[in-house]
Amino acid sequence: MAHPNEDLVREAFAAFGRGDMDALRKFWAEDIRYHVPGRSLISGDHEGAEQVLQMFARVFELTGGTFSAELHDVVANDEHAVALFTVRGERAGKQLNDKAVQTYHIRDGKTSEVWHQSTDLYAADEFFS
Repeated sequence: MAHPNEDLVREAFAAFGRGDMDALRKFWAEDIRYHVPGRSLISGDHEGAEQVLQMFARVFELTGGTFSAELHDVVANDEHAVALFTVRGERAGKQLNDKAVQTYHIRDGKTSEVWHQSTDLYAADEFFS
């Protein structure tokens, strides 16, 4: 039996994959913070559901809807979860195929903070710049 926080992250990934932002939002605390490293058009600290959704919309806009995240595994305990996945997309003749890790802080059954880490930050920055 999976930990409830593992289920939360897996269900959130499934909602993202379907493009169901309303469902995805239900997994977030009102004051969610989402951190994306680097210097690209999507980098920065996105605070609150609206800013996170705007960042996701920007990702889909920049990639012409080709962006995807393939979940490999989730490890979780009572306070945190870690997702291992691959992101892919196309943009202006460029291809993104990068392994990534996200660390989730979970409070009261909802994601309160996400730290995204790319295995090739330079490639991700170049792709989204």
